[in-house]
Amino acid sequence: MAVSYKRLLHMMIERDISNAQLMKKAHISANIITKLKNGQYIALDKVESICVAMGCTPNDILEFVPNPK
Repeated sequence: MAVSYKRLLHMMIERDISNAQLMKKAHISANIITKLKNGQYIALDKVESICVAMGCTPNDILEFVPNPK
């Protein structure tokens, strides 16, 4: 199963939040932003930091998608 952060990316667009703003607000690195854009796993504490910064829950920013067969 893969993870998709498209919900977070759409939320950032809707709220007009840049990558740099999210990095500062959530105390995350540019490497985390890259992982988000590439659909790679990030540590749960980083998910928590993003959720606190965005005022949302993990369900609002990520979803699990089945691997294509």
